[in-house]
Amino acid sequence: MTHYRHNLRDLEFNLFEVFDTQKTLDHPSFSDLDVDVAKEILQQVAAIAENDLATSYVEGDRAGTDFDPATGDVKLPESVRKSFRTLMDGEFWRLDLPDELGGTYAPRALWWSLAELILGSNPAIFMYAAGPSFATTMWQEGTEEQKQWAKIAIEKQWGATMVLTEPDAGSDVGAGVTKAYKQPDGSYHIEGVKRFITSGDSDIADNIIHYVLARPVGEEGVGGPGTKGLSLFVVPKYHFDGETGELGERNGVYATNVEKKMGLKVSSTCEMTFGEKAPAKGWLLGERHEGIRQMFLIIEYARMMVGTKAMSALSTGYLNALDYSKSRVQGADLRRSTDKTAPRVPIINHPDVRRSLLMQKAYSEGLRALVAYTASWQDKSRLAEIDGEHDDAKEFDAINDLLLPLVKGCGSERAYEMLSHETLQTFGGSGFLQDYPIEQYVRDSKIDSLYEGTTAIQSLDFLFRKIVKNNGEALMTIATEIGESLEDGAENLAGVRAKVQRALGDVQGIIAALQPALMSAMGGEPGEEFYTTGLHSRRLLLATGDLMVAWLLLRQAEVAQAKLDGGSDEEFYKGKVATAEFFANEVLPRLTSDRKIVENSDLTAMHVSEDAF
Repeated sequence: MTHYRHNLRDLEFNLFEVFDTQKTLDHPSFSDLDVDVAKEILQQVAAIAENDLATSYVEGDRAGTDFDPATGDVKLPESVRKSFRTLMDGEFWRLDLPDELGGTYAPRALWWSLAELILGSNPAIFMYAAGPSFATTMWQEGTEEQKQWAKIAIEKQWGATMVLTEPDAGSDVGAGVTKAYKQPDGSYHIEGVKRFITSGDSDIADNIIHYVLARPVGEEGVGGPGTKGLSLFVVPKYHFDGETGELGERNGVYATNVEKKMGLKVSSTCEMTFGEKAPAKGWLLGERHEGIRQMFLIIEYARMMVGTKAMSALSTGYLNALDYSKSRVQGADLRRSTDKTAPRVPIINHPDVRRSLLMQKAYSEGLRALVAYTASWQDKSRLAEIDGEHDDAKEFDAINDLLLPLVKGCGSERAYEMLSHETLQTFGGSGFLQDYPIEQYVRDSKIDSLYEGTTAIQSLDFLFRKIVKNNGEALMTIATEIGESLEDGAENLAGVRAKVQRALGDVQGIIAALQPALMSAMGGEPGEEFYTTGLHSRRLLLATGDLMVAWLLLRQAEVAQAKLDGGSDEEFYKGKVATAEFFANEVLPRLTSDRKIVENSDLTAMHVSEDAF
């Protein structure tokens, strides 16, 4: 048996019992799919993930990557290459592509369920397989010639990267100095150094398409400072024939270092140097210099991926811990702890272990529901666009935008917190050993709160871009949906509904407490109290995330209770009810404390001198 434990039952529960994905499948856009086909695909991917993909997870970590500084080439262990080939040969990745690109586009709720299975078993494989998905951006935004390139990249299963970060410009993307010089043939020569580039080089695919942010130089009306001066360029590792895809000479982009990391070691995180050994030839994506907007089409996808990855690691970690707790015999029942003759019991009988397991279960299943819920808005937006309901699509996009920082920011923080504080603790000292997969889960998951925007970045984005800039409209839509859903339900869940209602009020109270600071920025230079927003934006993000988890667990519990009332005695449903009750009692009271902290906050952190630190 491999390390990976999937939760196919919960995935199907979300899709077809809670979020009614079967109704989405009824739309003519998904004529090739129905519920039975969707379930069959889930089962097939679960089997591949549990076996073929998971088998190389540990070896990939131990062996890492083999980097040759002289050539800039990165080689991967053969077992990882084999896992990758199995995934690509299965062609499930075509469910992320439109028909025009040889795909069978699936509802996003189904797609991210499939992604969870792959990310939970071997996350680096999913990242190496991102080429076809990234190519859709080139097809959507590119010239007619570039649309053909996108088709070639997909059919040949080339890899892809998103190239933003620079050594002296991390989260401050607009401070990047990589330059693009236009050539007489319309191409550009890219010059500069980028860092932390996932899948920057490998021997897993024949070619790699780098999507590179750079600043045009010497062109009137383009370039300039900040993010608005950045353009997006298509820079292949190898030149290729634009009609056949036949590879040509090596382009002047090379990996010049592979980072030595805490975890996710078989994922080649590279420093990439452009234009040093030879000209790094790139082409402006499309015909417009709108690099940051275009790149965000990829970034938003990546942030959804990161949140899904974080949740999937927690889920398999929890299920491993659950197995261990049932088999690990240690200590007597707490009520007989002083009786030296009392029989030893499996640790799942101990109260704190049960508390810990329920907390892990609540967050793993609640975050899974958050991914599915967010994906359902993505589906609503796409179908509204197809049906010509453009205003509705715009509204649904805004709600998706609001939820993405929660999926990524709250998902990554809570998953790592659970894995490192609870899952590892369930194993005791054994969890610190490589005999069990938990220590690798902990190392591999820490990056989730860092890349594609740290939690601080996510929280500022959530407050300023997704709430303030949107005039709170998307947030109000979600709050209204939560409020209306709490008006009625199972009698035995009335207490949970009351606690969720209070938590909703606490989150609204936190936002209200930040209003004076936000108002200080109106019409001029913000006052000193504006710092309060930065001091508490993270608290707001995580509190809102916990509210969403609690509400979604309640939604699941209401469905489960209806099944139980209808005669089912399935333990799965009983677990759903218990989990919602536990989370409401154990976690939601913290939101009241968070609200009080924000309401009574001061600027001590900003007034203390640097030397006093």
